[in-house]
Amino acid sequence: MNSSISRVVVLDQHLPEALPVQRVEIRRITIDPHTALGAHVHNGPVFGNIVSGSAIYQQSEDTEPQVLHPGDVFYEPAVERIARFDTAEEGVTFLAYFPLTAGQEATLDMVEQ
Repeated sequence: MNSSISRVVVLDQHLPEALPVQRVEIRRITIDPHTALGAHVHNGPVFGNIVSGSAIYQQSEDTEPQVLHPGDVFYEPAVERIARFDTAEEGVTFLAYFPLTAGQEATLDMVEQ
């Protein structure tokens, strides 16, 4: 085995139910500085990896906000209200991974605060 390779699990997220994934769509998403995305829901689970900048992420109103930096990962459950994904002075770029079932397209819907 090559000793110059390191493998570290950074997220091992169990889903609430089995998901018959047919494909995974990966998007590079950039959000400008000082943007408050607002509360939203996705129609499927979303996994993300911060590439540059930072974001203030709060999964639900009952959880503490956390600041995500390059290399940090996050999970947004399907059809659950995500309370916050905001940027500060530097904005953020991240890769978002959308596991999709047959015929499904990834959606994001804004919800009332």
